[in-house]
Amino acid sequence: MKQWYEELFENYGEKYENEVYTKGTIGECDFIEQEIGNSREKKILDIGCGTGRHSIELAKRGNNVTGIDLSESMLKRAKEKAASQNITVNFLKLDARNLRSKDEFDLVIMLCEGGFSLMETDEMNFKILENAVNALRPKGKLIFTTLNGLFPLFHSVKDFFDSNTKEGNSINSEITFDLMTFRDTSSLDFEDDSGNKKKLKCSVRYYVPSEITWMLKSLGFKSINIYGAKLGAFSRNDKLTTEDFEMLVVAEKD
Repeated sequence: MKQWYEELFENYGEKYENEVYTKGTIGECDFIEQEIGNSREKKILDIGCGTGRHSIELAKRGNNVTGIDLSESMLKRAKEKAASQNITVNFLKLDARNLRSKDEFDLVIMLCEGGFSLMETDEMNFKILENAVNALRPKGKLIFTTLNGLFPLFHSVKDFFDSNTKEGNSINSEITFDLMTFRDTSSLDFEDDSGNKKKLKCSVRYYVPSEITWMLKSLGFKSINIYGAKLGAFSRNDKLTTEDFEMLVVAEKD
């Protein structure tokens, strides 16, 4: 049985790129470059790369990038975009829960909930995090975003989605937030790239900063920094608050 995120991205490569949350690529890659010292020769792994927006931009800037994703549809779109720009990216169909890379990359990124937090159990989410850490070389960096568990304690998730959805985008409804599991369950209405209208039942995990810190410490990180994640404008100057829907995590491996 396919999970909701597998069904969503079966045929959604083109429509996905019209979603509001995909519009911050350049600014986000600017931040990533600053974090790796503006080096143009880093080996980067993009987990949950989707249509390759970060992978392609980082490769365009001279980095050696591998992008992995579960969705053939998203990867097909990514490969078409890279080819049209004559950009080389190693795109692979791979489940991050089964990633076997060891000490291979200078940087691992997981942005816009690219796998982590979408899984159906906490153990699966942790496995993705663990595999990402294992893929890093010593002194390598992990940069990822995840849903901020502090936000739904003070705000309506429904109101947030309603105010950040444009015509033609997917629509979240029937949203419930479980305080015991910190999971948001909702219905997602969308139209795929072939014009078929579909409805899916979704479940995503929100994390509070202390959970992220504990998980990363348990995986051997000592340098762990968490910030507010502003679309297209990641910055170490943005202190995480209850107003941030997402948080930005920057951690360095010993």
